[in-house]
Amino acid sequence: MLRQLLNAFTLMALCVVVHASGVSSALRLVRPRRAQRFLARTLPFVVLAGWMIVCHLLEISIWAWFYEWKGAMPDLASALYFSAVTYTTTGYGDLVLPDAWRLVGGVEALTGILMCGWSTGFFFAVVSRIDVDHPSGARHASV
Repeated sequence: MLRQLLNAFTLMALCVVVHASGVSSALRLVRPRRAQRFLARTLPFVVLAGWMIVCHLLEISIWAWFYEWKGAMPDLASALYFSAVTYTTTGYGDLVLPDAWRLVGGVEALTGILMCGWSTGFFFAVVSRIDVDHPSGARHASV
């Protein structure tokens, strides 16, 4: 059990590294712009959301690869599905890890919650930094 938990914490640390890299890259992808047209104002948010999803999919794939490598899932397709359902805390329960690996699945779910929360906080921070036209016509500049 201790070995599985060490593996889980290693995977969690790897996800944090991937996510930190993704957030750092996203800062370069999305440049705040003052735009009058809706599409020009919205496009950076679409790019940012897509980029963050790519980061999450990479993290899900890391867990899936590990499950398949260790024989905890029968094949990579099953491992990807299980990992996506676990990471997002959907938890359908149609696929389960063997008894020896159950705690690893729990750590993946906790990691997914943290990474999704990080993405949400980051997305909010980016949105709050971009000038937004208010109905009153006043622009609010931010940090």
